[in-house]
This record gives sequence, structure tokens and C-alpha cells, in this order.
Amino acid sequence: MRRISIDPITRLEGHGRIEIFLNDEGDVENAYLQVPELRGFERFCVGRPAEDMPVITNRICGICPEAHHLAACKALDELFMVTPPRPAKLLREILYSAFFVTDHTTHFYALGAPDFILGPDAPPSERNLLGVIHRLGMDLGKEVLSTRKRNHEVIQLLGGRGIHPAAGLPGGWSKSISEATRKIVENTAHANIQFAQVTLGIFDKMVLNNPTFHELLRSDIYLHRTYAMGMVDDANRVNFYDGKIRIVDPDGNEFAKYPARDYREHIAERVETWSYMKFPYLKSIGWKGFVDGIESGVYCASPLSRLNVSDSMATPLAQQEFLRFYETLGGKTIHPRQAPVHHRLATHWARLIELLYASERMLELSLDPEITSSHIRNIPSGQINPMGGIGCVEAPRGTLTHHFEADEKGMITKVNLVVGTTNNHASMAMSIRRAAEKFIQKGKVDQGLLNRVEMAFRLYDPCLSCATHHLPGETPMIVNIRDAQGEIVEVLRRD
Repeated sequence: MRRISIDPITRLEGHGRIEIFLNDEGDVENAYLQVPELRGFERFCVGRPAEDMPVITNRICGICPEAHHLAACKALDELFMVTPPRPAKLLREILYSAFFVTDHTTHFYALGAPDFILGPDAPPSERNLLGVIHRLGMDLGKEVLSTRKRNHEVIQLLGGRGIHPAAGLPGGWSKSISEATRKIVENTAHANIQFAQVTLGIFDKMVLNNPTFHELLRSDIYLHRTYAMGMVDDANRVNFYDGKIRIVDPDGNEFAKYPARDYREHIAERVETWSYMKFPYLKSIGWKGFVDGIESGVYCASPLSRLNVSDSMATPLAQQEFLRFYETLGGKTIHPRQAPVHHRLATHWARLIELLYASERMLELSLDPEITSSHIRNIPSGQINPMGGIGCVEAPRGTLTHHFEADEKGMITKVNLVVGTTNNHASMAMSIRRAAEKFIQKGKVDQGLLNRVEMAFRLYDPCLSCATHHLPGETPMIVNIRDAQGEIVEVLRRD
């Protein structure tokens, strides 16, 4: 049996590799996404003061610290049994909208676009952000950098730091904003809307109007019919900061809708011996392996999933793009919305629709009359919720859940994190295997084909640093002891 390794995989946050095994005919027997790193945040947070969690967990990753910061804040709100005042929620969501703009911008231009703008067969030395800027022009490159810069300035103004925010507290926020700061946020939001529209125009021109890429987008190579998960508001519209978790089946029928505190009733987690990343699945269906379909408990939580579980977008320009998305890729209508799109490469398009939504939402929040209020925190009474605290937001990569438990002194006794990438682990594994099976035939392999296999995980925008935790208990491990001839003489297991 021949083995092909893609090590390391590229254009993602964290470390991983793909192992592809070919049979005697040169066709794919199996393929694995392996995550070899372990970062045990769930374990070393135990024993820390609960109020430190928003600034500890946002060190999990330099890509999405804002997501962990706010999920932890919301978990502490519930743990300390305190409800933040409305102005505090507005400030949290403004910061989060700015973060979404920077994150989605980074993924499209630096991680995803090289495959579309330059093509999967371009030399690896050119398939990067600099190559994209060279193709699209220096002015566009400057605007990409400017977009990230101005939004990180907003994050710093509101959150205290440009990378690892520190303003979130149980019961609210630590700093109100002035009218001058509010005006900066408003101007930033206007610029973001313009940038998002330009980016969608580039996607139209370079992808949707390119026959090769359009065919790839709609092919069955990157297609999986799984359940979809995402947060929605009271009107079943996309919301990143607050709402209920909605799950729809592969046909688009609502399967579940629940508040974050009930996640354990719906989501279970398992481990496999070949990866340090957990595999969540739908508890009521059960784990049926790496298969899709309505009988499988595998689900996906991604920008595409968020659109698939929603009836509409909450802002007007994003809603126009939402309708065009489903008119182009969708099928029948399930009242009052379209049936899900299962072409996973369409996640790139969904991500840009969310970029526009985040920009519009940021503008709406900046114009709210209460945004400059000084009433930004309700002080906790000191009581600890014996049921623990659970906080949830939509991270760019998917639904993020923080679950904390603490003793009567407020010291953390248990932590569980279900992060966006973890939700998508099974789907990523399936996508990689399918792409490998479709592109590698009779042992013929080249760099372009292997990059197409990498595109199968890259569309999910995985953050493996965030995702590499383990279930309470032992870390799975198998040690094979071999003799001088390479034969296994003993196997030591802990799984």
C-alpha cells in the first residue's frame, strides 16, 4: 500500500497533516486529517479564578481571541447569575462585528483566494497573499491591509487591546465610549460596507463568471449532505453574538432549536486514536461514522451552515446577496426559505455575505442611541450558579461554546470547549477523503491535485490551535513497540 503525506498542510491556523493511502491499483483506500498538536486549555484552566477566563481563553489563538473572549464573558454572566445592561451588549457586539470583518477578510484574501484568483495549479511560491495582490493590483492590496488596520483599531478602542481584548467582565463591559469614538466606529463601518461590496464583486468576476471554477463550485467533489448548525435571532436570521442554536436536517427541516445552556442535550463528543481533536455529533442520532445523510449524526457549523439554518439575513444589502446566493445554487423552496446548499466550496461565498452583514450590523450598532451610555455593567452579587455557566457565540469558523463550572469561591473546577473547527472535524475528514478519491486516480499525483485536496479542508477555515483539546480523562494514545526487524512485539494503549 502506497502512502502520500501532505505535511504540513498549508494556509490555516495551527498544525496538521493529511495522510492518503493508495491501494495496489493506485486508487485511494483511505485518507486522514491528523492533528498532532495538543493544547490542553480545558485542563490548565482548572483552579483559576473564574473571572480570569475571558483573558485566559482568548490566548488560545491569535486569530480569533475575540470569539473566546466573548463566549467566556457570556459564560461568566450565567455563572455569576448577572445580566449585562443593554449598552454593554451593544459594545460587545460592535467589537465582535469588527472582528468578523478582519477575520473574513484575512481568510478570503490570504488563505482561500490564492486557489481561486491564481488557480490551484499555480506554483506554491505564488499561491499566497502576495500573489493575489500582484494579480488584483496594489490598490486592492492596500485596501485589504487598511480594512484590517481600521477594524483592529476599533477592537483596541473598545476592547483595550488590538489582539487579546481585556474589556469583558461578568455582567458587562469595563469601558464606555465617547461620541468621538462612536463616530470612528461609524466611519469604519461605512468603509467596511464598501470594501465588502468590492470583494463580492471580485468573487463574481473571478469565480462565478469563470466556467472552470463555477463548475468546480457546483460539482459533487466537495458536496456533503449533512445537518447544519448556526445561531439565529428571534426571527430566524443570522446572528453572531446572541440567539438560539438552530439545527436543520439535510433537507432543510428544523431538527432542533435550543438555548446554549442546553447544548449537552443535543451534542455529544467522541475521540479517535489518530487525532487530538474531538468529533462532536448529534446526540439523538448517534455516531454512525464518517458518512453523510439524514441517518448520520455528523453536522457542520460554518458560514454556509449559518446561511442554511436561517430564513434570511438581518441587514438589507446582505439579504440581497443571500437571495442571489440561493437563486444561483439552491433548489426548491422550504417555506419561508430556500433548501440548504450542500456544495461546500460555496462556503467561500457565504463567508463574503457574512462580511457584508457584519459591516452593516456594525453600522446599525454605532447609530444606536444607547451606544455611548455609561451604564455598561451590573455588578454580580457573588453567588455562583451551581449549574455552571455556558456561553455561546458564532465564531467565524462555527458555533463556539464555553462551559465553566466553579466552586463556591469562584474557582474553576471544570471546563469544556466546543469550538467552531471542532464542530466541523468530521465534515472536514469526509471532504478530504472524497476530494482525494476524486482527484487521485491510478497513482497519478502532482502538486495541483494535492492542493485540490487541501482545498477540501481550507474551505472550512480551520483553526487547529483552538480545536486541539481533549475530553475530561485520558488523552488517547497507542504506542507500538517494534523489534530490530520492524515487527510489532507489544502494543501499549490508552484510549
